[in-house]
Amino acid sequence: MENSHPMFTSHADTLERALTAIAERAYWSNYPESPSPRIYGEHAAAEGEAAYRAYLGTDFPLKDQPAITGWVATEKSPFGTAIDVRYPQMDLDLAFAALAEGMPTWRAAGPQTRAGVCLEILARLHKAAFELANAVHVTTGQAFVMAFQAGAPHAFDRALEAIAYAYREMTRTPAVADWEKPAGRGQTLKMTKTFHVVPRGVALVVGCNTFPTWNSYPGLFASLVTGNPVIVKPHPGAVLPLAITVKIARETLADAGFDPNLVLLAAEAPGEGLAKTLALRPEVRIIDFTGSTEFGDWLEANARQAVVYTEKAGVNTVVVDSTDDFAGMCRNIGFSLVLYSGQMCTTPQNILVPAAGIATNEGHKSIDDVAEGIAGAVRALTADPAKGVELTGAIVNDGVLERLQKAASVGDAVLESSDVSHPAYATATVRTPLIRKLGAGDEQTYGTEWFGPISFVVATDSTQSSLRIFSDTVGRKGALTASVYSTSPDVLDAMEEAALLAGVHLSVNLTGGVFVNQSAAFSDFHASGANPAANAALTDGAYVASRFRVVQSRRHV
Repeated sequence: MENSHPMFTSHADTLERALTAIAERAYWSNYPESPSPRIYGEHAAAEGEAAYRAYLGTDFPLKDQPAITGWVATEKSPFGTAIDVRYPQMDLDLAFAALAEGMPTWRAAGPQTRAGVCLEILARLHKAAFELANAVHVTTGQAFVMAFQAGAPHAFDRALEAIAYAYREMTRTPAVADWEKPAGRGQTLKMTKTFHVVPRGVALVVGCNTFPTWNSYPGLFASLVTGNPVIVKPHPGAVLPLAITVKIARETLADAGFDPNLVLLAAEAPGEGLAKTLALRPEVRIIDFTGSTEFGDWLEANARQAVVYTEKAGVNTVVVDSTDDFAGMCRNIGFSLVLYSGQMCTTPQNILVPAAGIATNEGHKSIDDVAEGIAGAVRALTADPAKGVELTGAIVNDGVLERLQKAASVGDAVLESSDVSHPAYATATVRTPLIRKLGAGDEQTYGTEWFGPISFVVATDSTQSSLRIFSDTVGRKGALTASVYSTSPDVLDAMEEAALLAGVHLSVNLTGGVFVNQSAAFSDFHASGANPAANAALTDGAYVASRFRVVQSRRHV
């Protein structure tokens, strides 16, 4: 029987509550999302910012990583502020040897101990929430409150969710069982059978530029808690949040009596293509990736020695049929387009509206009325730059600007994108959303993803036509979100059936404070693994179960 590690004992109640939450699917969060001093303490924000600033212009404190061959700095803030943090590069052969060295002891520690250590890592990350938030803010261009929420508490919740699912799967089979079988003439065969959770091997986490912690934590913690060493390869534009994470994880592992080299940071030089090199290493048996369809497809096709979990691009779609709250619908969609300048994998792109217009509580509205209603909501949210930038943040990279420029020449104008001067960051690149109007025949345009503040109002022949376009587009390209507005139960049922067939999560008649591009840990699944946009869901049993195997031994009593 596994002895309880002090870290497991310390966090057992949290784990038990998380296990209840994934079973109930009701609202629960373990980490407060408001950065209020009443919650985190009067000095937490200032201390976190000071801790973040202490990294700037220095060698990041990971000098205890093995086989360091040099240091590299690659980050450029979307706000134009200097970062200049240098991160260690490693000799990969020696790094993988170091990852493997601590694995037997980590495996032998058992599910309880590993869960306790991972929960302690999360607790220490929570204490560093403002430090992480500043790092996410400066590297991604997210407004600070969003960076705090998505980069810290919401990311912690997703990590805890992954730990809970993994713990449930690892403990589904008993560690020991007594086996007796009648053998005739009063004889029995007696055996003791032991069932060992055996990790698959080294796990690779490939981080993204926009949500470096939120998208990386589920895979990182799911792999670590199931006994696998983890090498974290951040996006070159957003290294600092994951470097802080690795630092805290290594410190916690050492304090718990384990090899800190179970978690390593792999920073890459510009143009190095380190992710491909790491992905093809025979030692890498698990890969978690968030990013482009092109590289996700490459990983799935080429990293054949590994179990590969990918979240890629998709074409998120809103079907508008009718509404009993026209103003609320427009405000809700408009807010979804403005949030982080559309640089979320869940932001709506295509808004499908019958060319003949829709019925609303304000009377019949033409398609142009619908388009203008959404555009007006965007204008209202971005009219005051000081308030608007707290929603839009800044543009994360030049690729977004290139797509924005290209999209400005397609279809008909509904809302032009504006260049906004950031009140706090004079050199920040800020753009408001662009909305163009297209016809149903413009499939070559709306049928591909335009990541960034770019959306299309598409005129369709009817709601039935909208449903067909939705099904065809998502069937080919995938989507992470879908939304519908209708007062007709028949239309809602038809859309739900279409969403089920397409394998995409559906939101219905959102007009208030819940938005299609937000998902809540412990209740909402993020992605489904059932369409081309992602081959896994955050988080379910399938996401964790293949990270280990159960191997048994049996002995006669």
